[in-house]
Amino acid sequence: VQLQASGGGLVQAGASLRLSCEASGRTFSGYAMGWFRQAPGKERAFVSGISRGGLKTLYAESVKGRFTISRDNAKNMVYLQMNVLKPEDTAVYFCAADHTVSGVVYSTESRYDHWGQGTQVTVSS
Repeated sequence: VQLQASGGGLVQAGASLRLSCEASGRTFSGYAMGWFRQAPGKERAFVSGISRGGLKTLYAESVKGRFTISRDNAKNMVYLQMNVLKPEDTAVYFCAADHTVSGVVYSTESRYDHWGQGTQVTVSS
C-alpha cells in the first residue's frame, strides 16, 4: 500500500488542523493505521493509531483529548483531527500502515511497514 499524507500547515496556538492520508491499493481495510511525528532534533514518535475496522484507537498521552483519529475504508482514507494545537505539536507528521489482524492497533514504530512522505505542521505561539 502507498500512502500520501496532506493537510499540514502553519497555524497559531489554539487552532485546529485536519491531516489526511490517502492509501492506494485495494487492501486498505487490511491495515491498522497510525500517525507518527518527528520534531526537529527528535526521534519519530507515535501520535495515534486506529485498528482495521476503526473500532479501536490509541493515542499518545500528549495528544489525548485534543486529537482524534478516524478512517473511512470505503475511501481508503485515514484522518487526524488536531484541536487546540500547541507549539510543541510542531513536527513533520507521517501516516503509516501496519498489516495486522483486525481489532488491534500498536504504537510500536517497527510494526508499521508502509510510510507516507510526511506533512509539516507548524504551530506558532
